[in-house]
Amino acid sequence: METFSLEDGQELVKAARHAIEQHATHRKVNRHEIDKRIAKFNHEYGVFVTIEHYPTNTLRGCIGFPRPIGPLRISLIDAAIAASSEDPRFVPVSHMEFEDMIVEVSILSALERIKGKAAETKKREVKVGRDGLVIQYGYNSGLLLPIVAVEQEWSATKFLENVCLKAGLPAHYWRRDDVFLYKFTTQVFREVSPRGHVEEILLS
Repeated sequence: METFSLEDGQELVKAARHAIEQHATHRKVNRHEIDKRIAKFNHEYGVFVTIEHYPTNTLRGCIGFPRPIGPLRISLIDAAIAASSEDPRFVPVSHMEFEDMIVEVSILSALERIKGKAAETKKREVKVGRDGLVIQYGYNSGLLLPIVAVEQEWSATKFLENVCLKAGLPAHYWRRDDVFLYKFTTQVFREVSPRGHVEEILLS
């Protein structure tokens, strides 16, 4: 994955916020207007947008795409709208919340299959502070971003167990030979305060 500059991150976070605010206010988004501002982001990456309440840092919405669905400039807008209005855990973001929310954008590398079958081999392939995880088993799938394991201070084992739970699976299913496990890395940019300075979050 290419490395994005802090200036790139600032542009992406501002674009995500703009999409959220337009959708919450008007229930529609002027995609052409936002797209012009981030027209250079044509490479295809997975992306997640996270919304948190400020200053408590309580999660308010988080949705994205583990795999590319098109140019980053397009998928970012889709992820921002979905995070603010389609996360089933929360009611949609309202126009009264703009000054009490911070926006975070995570750009994902390509998913890399964890191929080892033995539990110890799988654990050795996962580095907390660097990797995010995806699990797929039948119709069940789950994803946890790298920052989650850091914030929760999980070990590699706890991380693997919790991605199972995220997928609605028993915690030990990561040990099975017939599950698909993937890891990925991210670059994360977030607002320090609502509409405020954007910084890159370095996990390790």
